[in-house]
Amino acid sequence: MTSHARTRVKVCGITNLDDALAAVASGADALGFIFWPHSSRYISATKATEICAEIPPFVTRVGVLVDPTRHELDGLMRQVALDIFQFHGNETADFCNSQPHAYYKALRMSADMDVVAAAKQYDGSRGLLVDSYVPDVPGGSGRTFEWRQLPKNHIKPIILAGGLGPGNVQQAIRLVRPYAVDVSSGVEQMKGKKDPSRLREFFDAVRSVDAEQQHDPAH
Repeated sequence: MTSHARTRVKVCGITNLDDALAAVASGADALGFIFWPHSSRYISATKATEICAEIPPFVTRVGVLVDPTRHELDGLMRQVALDIFQFHGNETADFCNSQPHAYYKALRMSADMDVVAAAKQYDGSRGLLVDSYVPDVPGGSGRTFEWRQLPKNHIKPIILAGGLGPGNVQQAIRLVRPYAVDVSSGVEQMKGKKDPSRLREFFDAVRSVDAEQQHDPAH
């Protein structure tokens, strides 16, 4: 997978309209809505529908789910104007590839995770989100993982998640060169509430390292 001149940014864990609009104003390419009831950033389909109605065009609306049923997926797609699903549980490749909606698969980066094998297995996935492995926690732990664990040649677009914030996102992009980065807790005042100033700092950091790489002949 070739590198991209610009690193895309998804702001995840959107729970209210103010945060959604602040993320978009900062430059978000995508917003993540978590429909897993056990998350501290859970949002109902009704509330997500209201927010999605106010989001301008060309911003991708991502539904984040953990081990959903086909019935749940179809119901969400009917109610909420979502563009793509992020499967963040133990969904099998057969389940993901056989359901009719666009998706990408989240991988929890345990020591034995083989990203290349997963990319081949989840061949219908539009990309792979790589997140920290924490036992019994599907995601949103706010922890980083060993980025050098990722293969150098990405066979699918890589979305880098896990403990990213204004202070470390540049290092992460330099090392991984992902298609996109995913941020949630790193730009929050508290769980479920984003901080506009931290959002701006995060996007400034991403743009800065993108500009640096564009002017580096080695890239």
